[in-house]
Amino acid sequence: MFGEMDLVLIGGVVLLLFGPSKLPELMKGMGKGIREFKKAQADIETEINMVVNAPAEIDKPVKSSASVTDQKVSGINKS
Repeated sequence: MFGEMDLVLIGGVVLLLFGPSKLPELMKGMGKGIREFKKAQADIETEINMVVNAPAEIDKPVKSSASVTDQKVSGINKS
């Protein structure tokens, strides 16, 4: 994407704008931002994979409330 000369030029401009004393702080902030971005990306990928690879519980029939109430509850029959 960028050649060596492009990166050197960008680095020189950043050095002139922020100065050598602010450069470590700037790089630390950029590193933290990149880490947080990658963590958020991994979290989103995990969520997507959980949905895509979820067991087929959606296709299972769900007991209706009528079938649940028709059964014995604590030994008492529905009358």
